Amino acid sequence: MQIANDKAVSVHYTLTNAAGEVLDSSAEGDALVYLHGQGSIIAGLEQALTGKVTGDKFKVTIAPKDGYGELMEDMIQVVDKSMFEGIDDLELGMQFHADVSQGPGIVTIVAINGDEITLDGNHPLAGETLNFDVEVVDVREASAEELAHGHVHGAGGHHH
Repeated sequence: MQIANDKAVSVHYTLTNAAGEVLDSSAEGDALVYLHGQGSIIAGLEQALTGKVTGDKFKVTIAPKDGYGELMEDMIQVVDKSMFEGIDDLELGMQFHADVSQGPGIVTIVAINGDEITLDGNHPLAGETLNFDVEVVDVREASAEELAHGHVHGAGGHHH
């Protein structure tokens, strides 16, 4: 069965950046299970998987625009430390829920300079070219319930 919209798909993958550093991998754990065509994974990877079948192995390079987007400078801003009233120890990498230019999102502390805190609302992989090494483990028809919920249920999928 070929991967197409509304199919339940299981894949193993290793994600590396342009420098070859491993950013994420399912190799030591469960396969990634998703409902194809529902926007559950980045567009470039979903597009590359379309038409593949169980057992297919391939490598694909995803440009930022088809991954987590380009790095947007307007999503980076400097705020005063007073914005974090009640939090005594601010550290690089800390994340907070906040209203960003595109609505609710997560911001990450990327610099601390005295009372000036630099926040970045971009996805951590924004602007990155992503390299995936993928193996298709399984492709099956999604159940009516999975289609109604917009995600896969059961092993490796969503549990209610």
